[in-house]
Amino acid sequence: MKITRLATYRVAPRWMFLKIETDEGISGWGEPVIEGRARTVEAAVQEFAETLVGKDPTRINDLWQTMYRSNFYRGGPILMSAIAGIDQALWDIKGKALGVPVYELLGGKVRDRMKVYSWVGGDRPGDIVDHMRRLMEGGFDAFKLNGTEEMAMLDTPRAVDAAVKKIAEVHEALGTSISFGIDFHGRVSAPMAKVLLRELEPYRPLFVEEPVLAEQAEHYPRLAASTCIPLAAGERMYSRFEFKRVLEAGGISILQPDLSHAGGITECHKIAAMAEAYDVALAPHCPLGPVALAACLQVDFVSHNAVLQEQSMGIHYNRGAELLDYVINKQDFHIEGGFIGAPPRPGLGVEIDEERVIAASKEAPDWRNPVWRHADGSVAEW
Repeated sequence: MKITRLATYRVAPRWMFLKIETDEGISGWGEPVIEGRARTVEAAVQEFAETLVGKDPTRINDLWQTMYRSNFYRGGPILMSAIAGIDQALWDIKGKALGVPVYELLGGKVRDRMKVYSWVGGDRPGDIVDHMRRLMEGGFDAFKLNGTEEMAMLDTPRAVDAAVKKIAEVHEALGTSISFGIDFHGRVSAPMAKVLLRELEPYRPLFVEEPVLAEQAEHYPRLAASTCIPLAAGERMYSRFEFKRVLEAGGISILQPDLSHAGGITECHKIAAMAEAYDVALAPHCPLGPVALAACLQVDFVSHNAVLQEQSMGIHYNRGAELLDYVINKQDFHIEGGFIGAPPRPGLGVEIDEERVIAASKEAPDWRNPVWRHADGSVAEW
């Protein structure tokens, strides 16, 4: 079997799909994208096509190493996201060729169902309790919400109180009937993170995500030593080599690699195993589309330390399309009681509605995240 073609499709709301075709008629789908930089990743995918066309798609490890190591400059969000989507599609092809889900090729399932959580509240959290109550009617009992709006490097007690008040309202209204993680989203500096973590402890969140930016990872162990709240990070780390340094330094309780950013299934399977060796949990980052979610689930079902799976149904970014709009086998992604089952179909287990994807790609929006500013006019972290 040989690879014959790579085709990319940018679609609403902010996703990009990749189809890899072969001379035996077996095709695989991947989701290589950086949110807000889809065109840049698309160019990287097409550059890799020069290396891939004519090669055997089942030699995934060799193709991965060739893409990663055969160029002097490597790593980073763009190249690793391109590799990630290609890797997903290669696993999809191999699973389909052998007639089994990818998790069977990785050793088989360690669990029967995977716990998922839902986003609430949007970029500037509001109506959180009502949103949670509506989702609870559908069986969800685990959530994630943004913890703050803009926050200055040294902010006021008023700003801290405003952030804590939202969390206190959730705790008062719903108590322990639900669990929730809080995403600082890199908006909080190290000085303020310590303050916020202390103030949030009484409300017992499942975790605080990106307590500081990944480039400030040296603060993770220091912050962990100051709080009993588990700290989570990883969506802006792109290879096992970045995760290696964080695991060695300590401080993170939950790793959150993104399977569309951190080298795909091949790399994230290794990252999951590294985390397990450090007794660190796995909760893959996935505010993206159906192929990305399907890839995450393949790793979740073979990773003993996988505890939670993010998914984007109803997320505030989804304008113009929803998670399953491009999926034919929607029933395989049914969430019941806050859990999702293992995808039963061969490959990644997602059957893409190619006709709808092609139609949507003709008028794809160029999504950009908002640019926020502090009161003094300086750029704020979004």
